[in-house]
Amino acid sequence: MSGAILHPDGKHRCTWPAPDNPLYVTYHDTEWGVPEYDDRALFEKLILDGFQAGLSWITILRKRDNFRKAFDDFQPEKIARYTPKKIERLMNNAGIVRNRSKIEGTVVSAKVWLDIMEKGPGFSPFLWDFLDGKPKVNEFKTSKKIPPETPVSRAMSKELASRGMKFVGPTIVYAFMQAVGMVNDHLTTCYRHEACRKLARKRKPLVR
Repeated sequence: MSGAILHPDGKHRCTWPAPDNPLYVTYHDTEWGVPEYDDRALFEKLILDGFQAGLSWITILRKRDNFRKAFDDFQPEKIARYTPKKIERLMNNAGIVRNRSKIEGTVVSAKVWLDIMEKGPGFSPFLWDFLDGKPKVNEFKTSKKIPPETPVSRAMSKELASRGMKFVGPTIVYAFMQAVGMVNDHLTTCYRHEACRKLARKRKPLVR
């Protein structure tokens, strides 16, 4: 593992998006580490990170459009009502990751999302409150310094699991936090580090 890599376009980027993979580079440049506050979008990314477990993210990224079509654009209100027949159709969908536990877990998690939305301030404020509403900006110079999980990801994981969400272990949750900009883990020499820092905005902390 090393510091940021110089790409052919003259920009230094984190080590994980291969320079010859435009899909991965675009994701790195436009999505990863950008603070996300939309309730539904956060649900989608958390579910997809759960599907990633045991696989590479590029595998999920290549199938993301298929996932969105198969799961009704990740609208929890629809997913929560999926029937056994719908689950079987998903199991026969070669365009997604056909893992029964994860598919069924998505239905369960959608119901938890609805419960949080109905009984609390919303899914986004619920999650962002773990960081007092503001992204944590890390200053890692090399990728080997980036942890697989943190005390915050463990706390978030524990709370989500206690409410019934599936595939929300601390490592999955930390990858999710990185993706949605709750933490800025772009290397300090990556050109996106400063850009994502500027995108951070303060949100009023919530009282649990």
